[in-house]
Amino acid sequence: MNVIIVRDYDELSKKAAQIVANEIKKKPNLVLGLATGSTPLGMYRELVKLYKKGEVDFSQVITFNLDEYVGLSPSDKNSYHYYMYENFFKHINIPQQNIHIPDGAAENIEEECRRYDEKIMKHQRIDMQVLGIGTNGHIGFNEPGDELITTTHVTKLAEETRKANARFFESLDKVPQYAITMGLGTIMKAKKILLLASGKSKAKIISELLGDESVSTKVPASFLLIHPDVTCIFDEEAASLIKGRGE
Repeated sequence: MNVIIVRDYDELSKKAAQIVANEIKKKPNLVLGLATGSTPLGMYRELVKLYKKGEVDFSQVITFNLDEYVGLSPSDKNSYHYYMYENFFKHINIPQQNIHIPDGAAENIEEECRRYDEKIMKHQRIDMQVLGIGTNGHIGFNEPGDELITTTHVTKLAEETRKANARFFESLDKVPQYAITMGLGTIMKAKKILLLASGKSKAKIISELLGDESVSTKVPASFLLIHPDVTCIFDEEAASLIKGRGE
């Protein structure tokens, strides 16, 4: 793992955006895996700025999002469809047909999972996958458990995850209990992975991730330790519990 520690969230966002933009410049038809939530929001804002300055072109980029809540339509303000379009896609020049997000409102969810994997496989694998990390070590919505599923699947969200995401909803009761998520096998096949973490709430799991060399299904993010090309960007707060860290 290549670990980059930056001063604050603003610096993290700018650094992440520059790394993604550089990958697009090297490969204009980059297959880009995207995450949602609060952590990558600043990165998307910075990428929009770079696009408006003419420094990055998304016209050939192909995107695949990690996950979506089951039961929410794309127009629902709490859906990841809505999040991605409001915060990123509608501000750049990416063609509609190049955008892929699981359909949480599909009539046949299992078929939707299979279809999503087939779309990814048409491109062989993702070139760069952007990830956040949950306080319990989940990536995508691959939650801790006795086993992990490698392909796109429906998962029951851990209560810790639902509580963490409740701030985006009217109440905890409104947070869906299930989601479609890209599987860990698909994530691990990505050529490059960019892991982002910000804030004190992520300090404990980042410390555990980097301090323990073991890989466990109880900490899904630990599988990143065996990936050949992972870049981590943490702000000072997220990195505050890393033992013996240097700048």
